[in-house]
Amino acid sequence: MTALDFICLAPFLLLASAPIIIMLTITITRNIKVVYGFSLLMFLLSFISLFIVAPYTPHVITPLFIIDSYSLLFLAIIIFAGFLITILSYIYISQQGDDKEEYFIILFVATLGASVLVVANHFISFFLGLETLSISLYILVAYIKTRSYSIEAGVKFLVIASVASAFLLFGMGLIYTATGSMNFKAVASALGSLHALSPILLTGFVMLLVGIGFKLALVPFHMWLPDVYQGAPAPVTALIATISKGAVLAIALRFFMDIQGFNNQAIFISLSAIAIISMFTGNLLALNQGNLKRMLAYSSIAHFGYLLITLLAGSTEGIHSAIFYIASYTITTLGAFGIISLLSVCSGDADSIDDYKGLFYKNPFVAIVMALAMLSLAGIPLTAGFIAKFYLVLAGVKSGLWLLAFSLVINSVISLYYYLRVVTVMFTTSDQVKPSTIPLMGNLVLIVIVIGILFLGILPAWVSDIIANLS
Repeated sequence: MTALDFICLAPFLLLASAPIIIMLTITITRNIKVVYGFSLLMFLLSFISLFIVAPYTPHVITPLFIIDSYSLLFLAIIIFAGFLITILSYIYISQQGDDKEEYFIILFVATLGASVLVVANHFISFFLGLETLSISLYILVAYIKTRSYSIEAGVKFLVIASVASAFLLFGMGLIYTATGSMNFKAVASALGSLHALSPILLTGFVMLLVGIGFKLALVPFHMWLPDVYQGAPAPVTALIATISKGAVLAIALRFFMDIQGFNNQAIFISLSAIAIISMFTGNLLALNQGNLKRMLAYSSIAHFGYLLITLLAGSTEGIHSAIFYIASYTITTLGAFGIISLLSVCSGDADSIDDYKGLFYKNPFVAIVMALAMLSLAGIPLTAGFIAKFYLVLAGVKSGLWLLAFSLVINSVISLYYYLRVVTVMFTTSDQVKPSTIPLMGNLVLIVIVIGILFLGILPAWVSDIIANLS
């Protein structure tokens, strides 16, 4: 490897060295504050290193990895989210029992796996990053051993993710058999003429889509998601909803944008149907949920149904809108799950919608942030969510996907009911009005999230231009 290779690998080397140093630190002394401070430092250095790497892109490091502007955008989102989740995790995990320091080791490994995923240019590196991320998430979901429902969620996640991995492996094997390559561009070139596909290649491609469908929890592969969201500790749920899903979508976009659309009508119609059904299923099932985490789980099914529009569009505008949507969805979802984390207690998460009754009278700032997050997820104007959905509709219309664009608009209207229900509950007078205090760092995280939601909603052109120029 050359010196340039090592420079381009700087973010990954920093993320990989962090868990090793934390393990060595634990052998000397257990101090959660030291581990927490070091974790923030390493995330900060990793983020800064992206600016050092940027002038040297695009750069291919062996056939397995490609460091380009596209991957740097997603790395920035992942590392930024990891930084905020670290703060939320420290506040949350400090209330728990033993083994607090090990949590941050697994958090770094999960972030490293997601980072490898977004720079993958080959099925081997794709699977390596995906499994590194998945195995870390199994542990994090079941991390609090005193909660039986967390362990149950971890086991469910393990089983479902194993099935998804099996589909992916079989699909990759069949594609390799048919094409003789595992490189994305070579495989995409073969898939570009889907109408002339051999049965082996078509079967492999379908199995690959099924595996990705499981990972993104698209209908009909979505049944595991609400249980895992509800059972996992709140910061871990935030990790799954943002870093994990964002990384999987990033690799899917990289792979499918090389194909430049779908020439096989059956595949195109099937994916369009999955997108529409995911939108309606997610939103309709979220309507009557009394648990906030389950509601957000079903909501995420709909959101990733929306994002399928970008894959089907097969256009540059579609890719740009997908990146903007992921950035908006990440900051907004971190706001919602961040508040759940900050209001949770040792015995369990504040995940019932009734827990938020009268929140405005207990902590006005937190209630306003949660309301802003809900409004952004609903796609109300002046929020990041509105602009993100507008870009998706625009990409769909430009590609002639009128039915998908119309379905997105209809489902956004449906989602207003359950998002506004949370807002209404928070502003309902409660008999027990006890002030709800949030640590200083927690409030700082919420301030950053508010700035992000409003900035992307009011001044989207600045971010859109950066995305267009880089990707």
